Amino acid sequence: MDPLRHVKPAVRAQSAYTLAERPAQVKLNQNENPRDQEQALKRRVVEKALARPWSRYPAFDPGELLEALARFAGWRADGVLAGNGSNELIEALLLVTVGAGTRVVIPEPTFTLYAHLTTILGGEPVRVPISRKAGRSSSPRPAAASLSGFEPRSVSQGPGSPDPSGSFVYDVDAIREARRASGAPVTIVCSPNNPTGTSLPPTDVERLCRDGDGLVVVDEAYHEFSGASVVPLLARHPNLIVLRTFSKAMALAGLRVGYLLASPELVREVNKARLPYNLNFFSQLAALAALEEKETLAAGVGALVAERARLLARLAEMPGVRALPSDANFFLLELEAADPRAVFDSMARRGVLVRDVTSYPQLERCLRVSVGSPQENDAFLHALGTALTEAGQLASRQRA
Repeated sequence: MDPLRHVKPAVRAQSAYTLAERPAQVKLNQNENPRDQEQALKRRVVEKALARPWSRYPAFDPGELLEALARFAGWRADGVLAGNGSNELIEALLLVTVGAGTRVVIPEPTFTLYAHLTTILGGEPVRVPISRKAGRSSSPRPAAASLSGFEPRSVSQGPGSPDPSGSFVYDVDAIREARRASGAPVTIVCSPNNPTGTSLPPTDVERLCRDGDGLVVVDEAYHEFSGASVVPLLARHPNLIVLRTFSKAMALAGLRVGYLLASPELVREVNKARLPYNLNFFSQLAALAALEEKETLAAGVGALVAERARLLARLAEMPGVRALPSDANFFLLELEAADPRAVFDSMARRGVLVRDVTSYPQLERCLRVSVGSPQENDAFLHALGTALTEAGQLASRQRA
């Protein structure tokens, strides 16, 4: 008797999407916001929650939140779908578009959930390597200034100057060719990309949208830190879908809120895969409260972008490592000689946890580091310096 034989082979062949829990005083491994919500905001949310019955379901369609999200993003309310984190909306989108043999173009390395869910649904990921060569620079843009009013805008990016850092850049021509050759009806691009911090310029997103009616999905989980968005393209490209989250810049990771922006016609179809009452009333209240705090949000993003710049500058002076430019609230740290896993373990022993991404394609010598508070970042720099010293001493003993 083997009950597991009734589970789809594609599922049994997959590893689960998991993250091992490790205690750490400085947690820089999940791209969370080091800024928590203000106590005053928390109290307002709790007071509203206490004033309503908890025995009753939340609104089936969270109309108030959808209207607020539309105003915030600069889009129409009937083109907005809210979910229990953007992950749920990624799943819902793929549920209505991917079946047996459906091809989905996914530039990699990237967020592994895209390919994971595609495979579980019987689809076929078409993997396009993100290039590592001289190209557009990913140097930080002045996001704090662009976020002063927190209005969505697109950023025109030309070819730029050669980037000597060897950072990752999207090869839009390779993506277009993969779409054409495979006939894939869906393309998913994370911009800025997790884990490389790479952005796909809006001009290139528009090229993808114009190539045909295939869906172009842009995951903007980290867009606030780049100062750029493709939301203005929605009005003229009905095949564009934008995903966003409250887990990063909005500092609500613990309450799981995300949203999807698309044409009303597409939203109606994706909504068919949304589970009933998918967003609890407490998370809705917190999201509404956070949306009212534009100035706090802009200040927080500005402070984090400044810390990102400070960290990258400090690391540029540190021998043995290369910190790659990033448009997000994290960056890749490439170890030139030291064993990345040994450095990871050494920092973890000192209470500093980063993300080991050595299993990702092209990242065999890399760790991903979230930008934390100034104190957390200083602790990271100290732990990294100690770990590199240990690695050098170990290498010397092995050569002796």
